[in-house]
Formats: sequence, structure tokens, C-alpha cells
Amino acid sequence: MDEHGMVIVGGGLAAGTAAKTLRAEGWDGPITMIGAEHREPYLRPPLSKEFLLGKAPEEDLAVNPPGWYAENGVDLRLGERVTQVVPASRVVTLESGALLPYRAALLATGASPRTLDIPGAHLEGIVTLRRFEDSLALRAQLAEGGQRVVIVGSGWIGMEVAAAARAYGNEVTVVGRGRTPLGQLEPELGDYFRRLHESEGVQFRLGEHPVEFKATGDRAGVQEAECVTCVVTNDGERLGAELVVVAVGVVPEAGLAQRAGLLTGNGIVVDASLRTSAEGIFAAGDVANSLQPFTGDHVRSEHWSNALNGGKVAAKSMLGQDAKLDIAPYFYTDQYSLSLEYSGYWQRARGAKLVLRGSIETVESGLDGFVAFWVRDGAVVAAMNVNTPKSQKALKALIASRAVVDEARLSDPTVPLAELLPAD
Repeated sequence: MDEHGMVIVGGGLAAGTAAKTLRAEGWDGPITMIGAEHREPYLRPPLSKEFLLGKAPEEDLAVNPPGWYAENGVDLRLGERVTQVVPASRVVTLESGALLPYRAALLATGASPRTLDIPGAHLEGIVTLRRFEDSLALRAQLAEGGQRVVIVGSGWIGMEVAAAARAYGNEVTVVGRGRTPLGQLEPELGDYFRRLHESEGVQFRLGEHPVEFKATGDRAGVQEAECVTCVVTNDGERLGAELVVVAVGVVPEAGLAQRAGLLTGNGIVVDASLRTSAEGIFAAGDVANSLQPFTGDHVRSEHWSNALNGGKVAAKSMLGQDAKLDIAPYFYTDQYSLSLEYSGYWQRARGAKLVLRGSIETVESGLDGFVAFWVRDGAVVAAMNVNTPKSQKALKALIASRAVVDEARLSDPTVPLAELLPAD
């Protein structure tokens, strides 16, 4: 099959990075990338942060520079969809009927936003945020200001959108099922973020969820049945809204893999080298449920670091190199003047001991800085820094070292983090 090329199914960060890595590693054969969107691969994190706030231009979102794909001989087929992958014959079928034989194929099909199956979910003014066009439209709506915006979901995306909506001068209410926002964090940390948002004017309805969306009144001449004007919660509360953003997670796009007979379960199951259960087929990015060598668990991560590094590992594995996705997961968020970075293994952090360096007692628009550590069996398995960006390098090194630490020194801001690292 050496005469056949590399086929990449998907058009996001993992796909764009994989194409770049294939060329960087010396592959000079054909590369075909099939992306459902009519846009070259782009970064998604800014869609709920800098781009949504109008602080980042469109060109900053590109994974690779303008003209890179043509200059490097990548056959980029945008607005196309793959309907079938046949592992036995190593052929990909496009929606147009075209057949593409492959030497190796990468499935980087990403994920789709979850929607709510409740009455009124079809109404205008109820949106999700995943694609470039979603962010562009949402930014235009938020920029009008003075609107009642309800965010359904108190995870990272929901909280970032809440911050952006407030920055544009809208009234914001966050509805979340958990008793504190960001339910994957300990209650004291989730409460810190609640207080931060409340200090900026955000209201919360926690421990609640919507049961119905209603269109109960005429809005600027628009027929009342068309646009949402009210969110009804399970407590019977009616929240007025001109705009509802549903941010309740995503579903991995594993249908193509399932039809091909690949092993799936919370995405496409792959090993640490991102190989699927079928020879010659790999998966990376949001859709990949990959084996983590450090923990021995299969984990699906929806963060950009996973897509970036997964694209590199998948490309090397496609070339037959010995590559493994063996780095601590990482993500970041920006909300108001707060900047947060998280590194580590969240599945190991569950039930681990929380150790804080610095105070989280006061909230002044996120100006206070602190570091949270999750310690298991004496070693740091995850760490989160808030407004202390210079600590991130040392935190990653500390996690990677797997060294047993002194908790008293770990929590002491006067002890440099570098001193906690084992001697070379």
C-alpha cells in the first residue's frame, strides 16, 4: 500500500497538526484532508474567549499559516464528508461517492454540542457554541448589550461565555445542576469562581436545570412563537431571556468509527500510540478515548493541548514511529482579569488531597493569585494556577517528576517551586 497516501478525516487542530507533522517527519507522499466545515483548520479555545470578546482577529485562529496546505501539497477538501471507512480494503468513501485508498488514516472527527430535549428547544435565540460561525454570531448578539442572557451549564465554556456576556453589558444568569460551578473542582474552588462572577454582576441558579423554553411575548415585531423569551426551571422559576446559550458538554463524533466496526466507547478507543482496533487507522483529538501510560486509564480529553499533541503523536504513529501520548493534560481559561492554567491527571485528582498555596478567601475581579495542588500518595498529580502564570513551567515539571513532596513546603508561598523538584 506504499503508493497510497495518508488520509485525515477532520478539519480541526488535531487534523491540521497531524498534516504538518507528517511533512516535518519526512513524509513526501500524498496527504488528503477532508473537513466538513468550509474553513481551514482553526483553534477553538478563542471562540469562547479572545475571539468572542473581539480581542483576537480571525487570522489568529488558524492552525497553519495561509497558503501552507497548498505549498506543502496537502489536498484539502473542505465542505466534504466521509460516509464510510472500510478497514479491510483501506478505502475511505466520500459523500460525493469518491473513493480514497489510504496507507494510514486518521480519524479526527471531533465532537458536537449536546442539546436539550425539552419543550421549546427549537425556538430562535437558543444557541450552542462550537464552530467559528457560532462564535461570530454569538459575538454579534452579545455586543448589542442590555439583553437578558441565560447560560445553561456552569462548566468552563458556560463560565467563559458568562464573562464575555457581562463584558458586553448584558444581564447574565447561569443555570447549573451542581451546587457550585465547575463541578469537577472541589466545592471551595467552585465557590471561588461563583463569587468572582457574582462580583461582576452574574446571577446563579445552582442545583437547577431548565425544563422548558417559552416564547411568551412579542419581541420587536417578531412573531411570539419564533423567539425564546423565558426559561422555566425545575423549581418553577421563570427566567426572562432574549438569548439562551446551552453549554452542557459535547458528544464525540464516533459514528464513522462505529460503522467501520472499530472499538468505541465514549469516543474511539485507542492505545497510547493512538492506534484504533483496526490496523492502519488512528484517532486523535476530542473523539479519541486514549490510554494514558501514567495512570493506565482510558481518557477522552476535549482540550486543545490534547488535540495539539495528539495530532503530533498520531502522525508519527502513522509513519511507523514509536510515539506515545504521554504528557499531562493541560488547559487554560480567561475570565475577566482572571487567568487560569490547569495541568495534570484529573482522574487521579478525584479524591486526592487538595493543598492550597495562597488565599482564595477574597475575590477582587480575579486579582488574587493562588495555586491548587492535588496530592496522591505524596506526589502532585494535578495543579491549577490562578493569576500566577510564571509558576506553570515548574508545576508541569513537578507533576512529571512524580516526586514525593513535603506538603508544608508545597503550601508555603515563600518556598520556590523549583526547590520542590528532585535534584538532577
